Amino acid sequence: MAETPLRALVADDEEPALNELVYLLRRDDRIGEIRTASNGPEALKILQAEDLDVVFCDIKMPGLDGIDLARVLSKFASRPQIVFVTAYDEHAVQAFELEATDYVMKPVRQERLAEAVRRVVTAGAPASPQAADAGDEVIAVELAGVTRWVQRSTVRYVEAQGDYARLHTGQNSHLVRIPLSTLEERWREAGFTRIHRSTLVALAHVNEMRVESGRCAVRVGDDWLPVSRRHTRELRDLLVRSTSLRP
Repeated sequence: MAETPLRALVADDEEPALNELVYLLRRDDRIGEIRTASNGPEALKILQAEDLDVVFCDIKMPGLDGIDLARVLSKFASRPQIVFVTAYDEHAVQAFELEATDYVMKPVRQERLAEAVRRVVTAGAPASPQAADAGDEVIAVELAGVTRWVQRSTVRYVEAQGDYARLHTGQNSHLVRIPLSTLEERWREAGFTRIHRSTLVALAHVNEMRVESGRCAVRVGDDWLPVSRRHTRELRDLLVRSTSLRP
């Protein structure tokens, strides 16, 4: 339980959905005061006047939708956390880019909402010195309603699967709705590089590079991954540089 109950705003233009979400949140001891808004402009007006901890908002609302509201809030000096609550999954990538704390699908289950509140509480807690020094991003993945946490440092390589990406971590793999191009840009500074139009690899996990008959491949754990011709020279240079920097 949070030391101080969270002050929340619930924004949804559908009254039954708004009332249901408020009802579920009131059953959670970590939630304190709850304000409500039936559209984006009304929500923004409340947020400009009050210092709230978290906003649970629908995406498709009249006047100012949830994505636009989050963009405005990102410019606040002290921004409340955002949890999108929506019936549509196609906005997950935008939510990821806007650093939303969670993305909950309707109809909302009590246990799933409780997990979202837990994420809000965890995200708002002061980070330990060890975590701050590590700078390791954590990705939430879900399978059959169960949420697991995957550290970026454990990801060996990533494969594109349409609008999704499959994260490979040793013995397991996890499908997330994030385009490969987004991860490439976001994780470049963490040592990930593209080796093929459908593959990103973590340089730290590359064990071997081999060129046979003009075709290049790298070994990551027990897997051999093909490297396209256009990426071969750049990859070789990056591996040489990363190896020289290792202790």
